[in-house]
Amino acid sequence: MAETLQRQMRVDASLAGMRLDQAAAQLLEEFSRAQIQDWIASGALLYQGRQVRPSLRVAEGASLSLEVELAARTEAEAEDIPLQRVYEDEDILVINKPAGLVVHPGAGNMHGTLMNALLHYAPELAALPRAGIVHRLDKETSGLLVVARQPAAQADLIAQLKARSLRRIYQAWVCGIPAAQGEVDAAIGRHAQDRLRMAVRADGKEARTTYRRLATYGAFSHLELRLATGRTHQIRVHMSHLGHPLLGDPVYRPGAACLRQAGAELSAYLSVFRRQALHACELGLQHPRTRESLAWQSPLPDDLLKLHAALRTDADAKKLTGA
Repeated sequence: MAETLQRQMRVDASLAGMRLDQAAAQLLEEFSRAQIQDWIASGALLYQGRQVRPSLRVAEGASLSLEVELAARTEAEAEDIPLQRVYEDEDILVINKPAGLVVHPGAGNMHGTLMNALLHYAPELAALPRAGIVHRLDKETSGLLVVARQPAAQADLIAQLKARSLRRIYQAWVCGIPAAQGEVDAAIGRHAQDRLRMAVRADGKEARTTYRRLATYGAFSHLELRLATGRTHQIRVHMSHLGHPLLGDPVYRPGAACLRQAGAELSAYLSVFRRQALHACELGLQHPRTRESLAWQSPLPDDLLKLHAALRTDADAKKLTGA
């Protein structure tokens, strides 16, 4: 069933001077730029109450208004895939995603994704952009994410992401021993040579991650990390940029020198640990309807518990032998 989406927005200083379609894409992140350009062309998205060209340069303080009928647009197929639901009501759904599950369908992954599972569990999500998915986790990252079940809830949660009030806390296991705590403030963009990778780039999008060290195990560390922004591969890129790549990361691989620090038993485990050691362990937000502050925690999955135990055992053995 079609629903009416209405949105009133204002151009802030960071968007001033951009093309209208570029600024609107920043304000309406749940929609593609092509969709936004269609709305501008049709008059559904107005600038200062009038229809203008997508190339118009916007001014600080100017108003944007959108009113459009949203028909069912999600083309992914519904598939009966188990979902671990941590919380749900009429507005939101919190999922504990296992490692190995892709969030959005894409080239090479049109089936078996979280979106396919959501459309089977709640068919009405087909009427929402990205089936209500507000933020994503990489395929091999486990843990918590929130899905909106209503247009207003999706808009509100995206606003919380933009305002950096949606709390996302991760645990990771990395090579080396970083400072006890720190912040990485380094813009991220697509890698210049490898389009499957992201990289720290001066011309990238703002990206900020804070971390604190929970424990050290010989040449390895256990970290807690918090996202201020949510760029693709952000934690993985930032930690690699610091010289502390995540264990098991198949893209931003830990170096051989780091892995040589592991004893025989730990080396054997790392040789079969095939995903980045990263888990979204806590999620906090303000409920989009009731405004109640809510938070959820996800225990570590078995593979990360085993990794943690192997690191601790390896470190203890080296202390006993003086290695």
